[in-house]
Amino acid sequence: MTVRYLALSGGVGGAKLAFGLTHAVPAGELAVVVNTGDDFEHFGLHVSPDLDTLLYTLAGINNPTTGWGRDAETWSFMRALEEVGAATWFRLGDKDLALNVLRTHALRSGTTLSEFMADMAKRWGVASHIIPMSDEAVRTVIETELGPLDFQDYFVRRQCEPVAQSIQFRGASDAAPVAELQEIMTAGSLAAVIICPSNPYLSIDPILSVPGIRDALGWCGAPVVAVSPVVSGDSLKGPTAKIMNELGIVCSATAIAQHYHGLIDGLLIDTDDASLEADISDFGIAVKLSDIVMRSAEDRCTLAKTVVQFAGELGCGVK
Repeated sequence: MTVRYLALSGGVGGAKLAFGLTHAVPAGELAVVVNTGDDFEHFGLHVSPDLDTLLYTLAGINNPTTGWGRDAETWSFMRALEEVGAATWFRLGDKDLALNVLRTHALRSGTTLSEFMADMAKRWGVASHIIPMSDEAVRTVIETELGPLDFQDYFVRRQCEPVAQSIQFRGASDAAPVAELQEIMTAGSLAAVIICPSNPYLSIDPILSVPGIRDALGWCGAPVVAVSPVVSGDSLKGPTAKIMNELGIVCSATAIAQHYHGLIDGLLIDTDDASLEADISDFGIAVKLSDIVMRSAEDRCTLAKTVVQFAGELGCGVK
């Protein structure tokens, strides 16, 4: 089945909309390119948090409370680590551990990350394509007053407390899009590109930092629409607002439009931000108002249908 809808996503927030998209379009026509900038090695294991969140969510086996990790998880491994004094700031449940062990073995045996994810999606009956942004390592590093911090050190271990001064994507210049992604972006069959309401700076920018991706999206011929990750001057989830403020950016849907200016044709914003519509339109970006807070599975499906309809109204990309 030909891919007609391409979504860009980080972890939990993006996974919610990706889930909705599988109910708004034929699942086989959807591909989700996922941030791998927060991948890291932990106890010798290759951990891919955002990829796994997408996989678990689309397979219907994610933890519904946290949004990440597996449902009905057990924690024997973590308790055993605690008993021997190991650092347990990054928690891997027993079921999650199994996937990470298998991925590490596969990668060391010569399997690519994209091949591994395709195999896991098939095993769990996920019809949509889950694609890493690159098979090469790209690592997000946050420059802070404490010095440079690897993403998971900043995000999980230190709970985003250090003040962010800048963000780097190390290895990006030597990376390339996964072959399947390159084919999708250049095939001329896309009806829409959808940027999920993930953190623009920590989740979407790493994807766009891979040479060739941003340019290909701009020339793919399909409308590119984004869903704002902020409402009424605050982020829907995570440290988006904190990082924006620390980088000297006023947290607003207008700032999101400015950040994606030149890439997107349309921006979906919350009805609470209706007063910003004119400012965003000044960037040459179409605006659609909707309730964009996804509190339930029904909300995710409704928002996804709205996004797809919005892209259809825009027709071909106008950048």
